[in-house]
Amino acid sequence: MIHQYIERPSGRIREEKLIADPWVQWLYGYARERTPLVFKALTSARATRWLSLLNYDLPIYRQPARLRKLIQELNIDLRECLEDPAQLDSARKLFERRITYWRCRPMPEDPGVVVAPADAKALVGSWRQLRQLFLKEKFFSFQELLGRRQTRWHQAFKDGDFAVFRLTPEKYHHNHLPVAGRVMDFYAIDGDYHSCNPAAVVVEATPFSKNKRVVTIIDTDLPGGTQIGLVAMVEVVALMIGEIVQCYSARRYDAPQPIRPGMFVLKGQPKSLYRPGSSVDLLFFQPGRMAFDADLLANSRRADVQSRFTQAFQHPLVETEVQARSSIGRRRYGRKL
Repeated sequence: MIHQYIERPSGRIREEKLIADPWVQWLYGYARERTPLVFKALTSARATRWLSLLNYDLPIYRQPARLRKLIQELNIDLRECLEDPAQLDSARKLFERRITYWRCRPMPEDPGVVVAPADAKALVGSWRQLRQLFLKEKFFSFQELLGRRQTRWHQAFKDGDFAVFRLTPEKYHHNHLPVAGRVMDFYAIDGDYHSCNPAAVVVEATPFSKNKRVVTIIDTDLPGGTQIGLVAMVEVVALMIGEIVQCYSARRYDAPQPIRPGMFVLKGQPKSLYRPGSSVDLLFFQPGRMAFDADLLANSRRADVQSRFTQAFQHPLVETEVQARSSIGRRRYGRKL
C-alpha cells in the first residue's frame, strides 16, 4: 500500500518512501494483535533508546562510505548545513544537523503570517468541522493531546483550528516557532514511543495522543506578537525519538536556552530539537483567529491522491510537504475574541 503527498512548490503528487515500512506494519499488525507484550516492549522508552543506539550510534555508522550512502538515500542537501560537512561524521550528527535557515528557509516579512514549525508533511483543518480528529479506528480529541487535566486550555481551543506536521527521518529536525508572543504555559505529558508512520497512525495505537509530548502555550495578543490569540504547540516523540531538547535561540542558534513561562519568543526562531527518528508537531488555534493558506486546504481534500489516511478513513486527508518558516496561513483581521 503506497502513501502519496503533494509537493508544495509544483503541486505534483509524490510517493513517500517510508523507512522500515514492512517492520512498522508487522509491529502494528501481527505484533499488536498476536503478541501484545512484545508490542508494548517495543514501543517503550527502553526500546526507543536501544533502537536509537543501533541505528545512529554504532561505529559502523561512522564509516565514510556508509555515511555517503545514507546522505544519498535520504537526499540530504549538505549545502544547507551550518557545520562543515566533514564534521557530520556519524548518523546522529547528520540527523541533528543545523542549517543556515536564515538563508535557505526564508520567512515571509508579513507579521500576520503564521509559519510552519518544521520541514514536514502537513495536514490542516478545523475542529468546528471535525469535532474529533479521526486518525485511527476511533476518535481522539484535542483534550487528550493537551492533557486531560488542562481544562483551562481545553476551553480556549474548543472549536478552533489545527495543523499536524509529520517529520520523517531524513528531515531537518529542529523545530521553529510558528508565531511570536509570550509563553503562558509549558509542560510535559508522559507516554509511549509509538511510530508516526502512517501505518501506525491509522491503527489503534493512537501515537499522537498516547505518546510522550511537550506542550507550549503562547499568547500572541501583545505588542510585538503575531496577534492571532493563543496558540498551542504540541511536540510529540516517536519510535527512536528519545528526547525533545528545548533550545530556544533569539538569534540563529546562539545562546540556546530552555523554554519557560514568561519568555517572549520570536517567530521563526529555533525552539527545540528532536533526538532522533521520526516525530510530529501539532498546532492549535483559537476559533475565528486563523486563516490557512488556500493551497493547503485544497490539497488536504484532493481525491486523486493515494493517501493511507484517506484509504483508512474513507475521507480525503492528504498531506502537503512544507518547509520550516514557510507560510501556512495568517491571522484573521477583525475577528478577535
